[in-house]
Amino acid sequence: MKSLPLAIMVFSLALVSAAAGYFLYRAQPDPEAAALPPVGTDLETKPRPKPAAMVGRKRPDFSLPSVDGAPRHIGEWHGKVIALNFWATWCPPCLKEIPEFVHLQEKYADQGLQFIGVALQAAEPVRQFMQEHNMNYPVLFGELEVINIARAYGNDIGALPYTVIIDRSGRIVFVKPGPLSGEVAEAVISALL
Repeated sequence: MKSLPLAIMVFSLALVSAAAGYFLYRAQPDPEAAALPPVGTDLETKPRPKPAAMVGRKRPDFSLPSVDGAPRHIGEWHGKVIALNFWATWCPPCLKEIPEFVHLQEKYADQGLQFIGVALQAAEPVRQFMQEHNMNYPVLFGELEVINIARAYGNDIGALPYTVIIDRSGRIVFVKPGPLSGEVAEAVISALL
């Protein structure tokens, strides 16, 4: 009997993820998107940019704790090519990307690439997942804060995964709601290194 509530919860999460995926692929970029609201404001009542409208903008600043508890700021990696990946351990498409991102981090770290994971959940499951899958890049975490930060980066529908690639000067050059293949990620990243 205890497994029935768990099964219902898993089914509900799968249903919500499927609906989000459907709306993600139906969403059309809006080149006339409004100005970017600052992180930490009530983003529900302010116009938010669509993912495509983020390209060319300066990356929004934010701070979050890492899974080891240390506070981290996105500015720590200024001067590097940053691949900012919003994800969660309960998101199957997110988990499929991670081995490819680990490979790219290893391959291009010496040339100035920095993947940063931003997990939409508590630290413990993320910490355990990182250990089991030998993740070689920092992962920050949070709940409402992560949702607000993702929105500031143009994720207006709450898509997971959601990846933003930022050049060395801090400008957003690529945004991908939904799964990102290793080949596409590598093509974008290698052109910036």
